[in-house]
Amino acid sequence: MAQSFTWFPVNHLSSTKSNERLQNPYECPSVPLCSANDVQLRFLCPDDLEEVRTLCQDWFPIDYPLSWYVDITSSTRFFALAAIYNFSIIGLIVAEIKSYSKLNKEDRGIIPESMGRDAEIGYILSLGVHRKYRQNGIGSLLLDSLINHLTTAERHKVKAIFLHVLTTNRTAILFYERRGFVLHSFLPYYYSIRGKCKDGFTYVSYINGGHSPWSL
Repeated sequence: MAQSFTWFPVNHLSSTKSNERLQNPYECPSVPLCSANDVQLRFLCPDDLEEVRTLCQDWFPIDYPLSWYVDITSSTRFFALAAIYNFSIIGLIVAEIKSYSKLNKEDRGIIPESMGRDAEIGYILSLGVHRKYRQNGIGSLLLDSLINHLTTAERHKVKAIFLHVLTTNRTAILFYERRGFVLHSFLPYYYSIRGKCKDGFTYVSYINGGHSPWSL
């Protein structure tokens, strides 16, 4: 399975110092939307494959295989939601619900083992917004939609939402921290990007009565 990735490439190559940000080739002025009501949300469909592939190749440094794009645009296993503006996709979030027993070894400590016997976990694989439309609340809109989906009565078994992010992607980290996600673990050499190993973090938000296995 492809590794999760959240990408806000405003200042991922450097610290948040203003002079370094100005040198970032990815930085682009934000274009304010006329109204948040002009943005529509819908689930991805097979016809979106090429558009989504083009966007992800532009947004993310990870090269996802074609099979991943086929899956997220056609399989009901994924919560794959797009933000549409002027008939184009300007943002998307891809997540899935996993049983605790099927989590990778490095993610097993997200909730207590005793809680995990019947629990499920929401896993954000990707969250991205077109660079022209950032700072318009699109990322929050998509994340809120996922959280609302996972906090319904039918999803009461979902006890946490987690994701992986590059340690250098400060913009994404600050976004999730503002939304109540907490740092869970450090993942050395978790990513392989263009032949180089990069460190990652796991961030978690607890829902539906879920909690960390550690106590004060």
